Amino acid sequence: MRASPLAAALGAAVAVAFVLALPFSVRAQQPASTAPRTPTAATPPAPPKAPKGEYAAPAAVPLAPDAIKRLKSGDLGQIKGALDDIRVSGRAGAAAVPAIVELLKQGLPPTMTQSAIETLGETSSEGASEVLGWYAHHRNVALRRAAIEALGKTRGPIAIKTLRASLSDPDENVRGLSATALGELKAKEAVGDLFVALDHKVEEAAASIGELCDPAECVRLAGKLGSVPFDVMTGGLDQVLLRPPKDVDDETKIKIVGRVRELGTAETNAFLKDVQTKWPPKSAPRVKQAIDQAVIATSGSPGSSAPEGSP
Repeated sequence: MRASPLAAALGAAVAVAFVLALPFSVRAQQPASTAPRTPTAATPPAPPKAPKGEYAAPAAVPLAPDAIKRLKSGDLGQIKGALDDIRVSGRAGAAAVPAIVELLKQGLPPTMTQSAIETLGETSSEGASEVLGWYAHHRNVALRRAAIEALGKTRGPIAIKTLRASLSDPDENVRGLSATALGELKAKEAVGDLFVALDHKVEEAAASIGELCDPAECVRLAGKLGSVPFDVMTGGLDQVLLRPPKDVDDETKIKIVGRVRELGTAETNAFLKDVQTKWPPKSAPRVKQAIDQAVIATSGSPGSSAPEGSP
């Protein structure tokens, strides 16, 4: 026989009254409810991690609420202060990029122009690349250098196109900065341009080629041994030999070690020893063996020191 709703309600009320009448210490011993609790506040999601191998920017400072207003004020003092605040905000300052771009199009005093260019770089916003590309060809070399460095941070097709063109800039530093930035941007399409730059004594191109080359291009780089100063070549060959097997296969690396070994100089011995110490444990044993043998073979070169464990 089912209980009436009124009886059920009276029973529940009596049970509640009984529990409330118990001493607090007794009540505390009662089993906790198994019903799920409603969270009092949502836990904020963890910030996304930077992809492996990419630069992890420090935590950004929030953009000052009036920063964009100050940029549009027309007052140079306020504009400078706003640029300083945006630079500190890093990626969080991306909302201010259009206003900074407009200021650069209108024109600013040289020192403030450079500050604006550097600030655009710190935002890492691809939307800044177009105006930076224009300043990368400015007659003022300091502004060109600043623009090239900023383009290495804003990335994108416009940045890569501009950096490739700037490999032939009249200024040595602009050429070097462009070569380095192309390597950091993983611009594999620029390898041909980097080889031309290397032939024209842009030394930074060697390291970037080493970061980007496919196996055939890596062997081509090794072919420059003897015609390009060895201390320049080491920056690229070091990159090649330490890249993962999925990028450069073992046979290519063994071939390159053989090319270095053939030089038989104290410099090559020191380079091979350096690679030997950096070699990841249990990685590519055949390549490691080739390096070990090359170290021993070049240890008798004038000026070289004997390898560890040799008599």
